[in-house]
Amino acid sequence: MITLTRLNGKTFTLNALYIEQVEAFPDTTITLTNGKKIVVRESVQDVVELVKQFYQQISILGLPREVEGLNSE
Repeated sequence: MITLTRLNGKTFTLNALYIEQVEAFPDTTITLTNGKKIVVRESVQDVVELVKQFYQQISILGLPREVEGLNSE
């Protein structure tokens, strides 16, 4: 789960597994797999980074290559 901020300033938690697309219109708009759209204050890059961290926490993504290389030595 990732924590984001709506345009009205209220925070909420979103299951990042349901994110299909993130765009800037210029506000960051997240489209979920069910077609629902959510507009948030965070930038597209911030959302991408939060999703990446979440995926690493639940082991969908492995460690970054430079860290993997250190573990194999």
